Amino acid sequence: MNAITRRALMGVAFAVGISGVALADQPILKIGISISTTGQGAALGIPEKNSLDVVTKEIGGAKIEVILLDDAGDPTNATTNARRLATEDKVDIMIGSSITPATMAVSGVAFESGIPHFALSPMPFQPGREKWTFVMPQPVPLMAKGLWENMKAKGVKTVGIIGFSDSWGDLWVKEFKASAEPMGLKMVADERYARADTSVAGQVLKLVAARPDAVLVGASGTAAALPVIGLRERGFKGPIYQTHGAVTRDFIRIAGKAAEGVIFTSGPVVAAKGQADGSPTKAPGVAYTTAYEAKFGAGTVTQFGAHMYDVFEILKRTVPVALKTAKPGTPEFRDAMRAALESEKDLAASQAVYNWSATNHYGVDDRGRILISVENGDWAVVK
Repeated sequence: MNAITRRALMGVAFAVGISGVALADQPILKIGISISTTGQGAALGIPEKNSLDVVTKEIGGAKIEVILLDDAGDPTNATTNARRLATEDKVDIMIGSSITPATMAVSGVAFESGIPHFALSPMPFQPGREKWTFVMPQPVPLMAKGLWENMKAKGVKTVGIIGFSDSWGDLWVKEFKASAEPMGLKMVADERYARADTSVAGQVLKLVAARPDAVLVGASGTAAALPVIGLRERGFKGPIYQTHGAVTRDFIRIAGKAAEGVIFTSGPVVAAKGQADGSPTKAPGVAYTTAYEAKFGAGTVTQFGAHMYDVFEILKRTVPVALKTAKPGTPEFRDAMRAALESEKDLAASQAVYNWSATNHYGVDDRGRILISVENGDWAVVK
């Protein structure tokens, strides 16, 4: 081996050594996720899981390590998962869950552990326990406002509500009393059913007997189709409204012809390409739609998967800020992440523009809401 060859090999070895040192020193950002990839929340959790295939794998020089667990939509499972993520995996950030009861369970563990938590389902905050949870979906009052305004425009005066017999259904009944009644709308029925129920015939009969001008379904996922099918089978002709928890193509598939004309409040990602060019949610919405549909097929985008994507869009802005203070894997980094989330402004994502603060962990405005309906088996924006 001549001297030139020997020097070249030494140079290669030195370069590999430097690369190995750099790789060893690269910070690792651990993200723990508990979502419902099985069970009644699977229609929400599966697109959330799929969205992990199109998110960034590195931010600010830190490599992202994702630990994904299935809670099947059960709050007990969600609590177990969150505790494992906090104590065994020692994650820097938590994400989850897909439905409100399980999300509240994860939030409770995040609060106890001091870990920044992104909720993928709307949830009510218990006073004094909102410090570590940042909610991605739009708050119920914001989304409800669009529905009440549409009802008023249609001349609706009386409303029957049928919703889940859990915190998601409770949220919508509470919101109706808080904001729809002052607008002159009157609730004439409040019926409930469990997420796992396969029939709501009895509840539908009571709804129809109350003779409401319109019906609001306070449900999510595929189970939101049951009341719609039942109401149409019983001859109900009035408008039916759904929450943003029901905006899935599985709903259209299961409800079939009964889905036609149903009005939903929704995040803007379902109509990303149709937004005005100046909309701050358009570019991230189109980017997500393009990447997701390239992998999973046309028409597969949901707002639930978009919430997962948006978490990583927000992390692109906030992780580099936190890294200036501390390294992942430390309490100091978690504190810095929370501070960054509360201080960075106009965090544009596919579903909303976020402006969180120490006193507001929803942080979205009207830019995070549109109304859509089902027309000929597809989504159509309600003007």
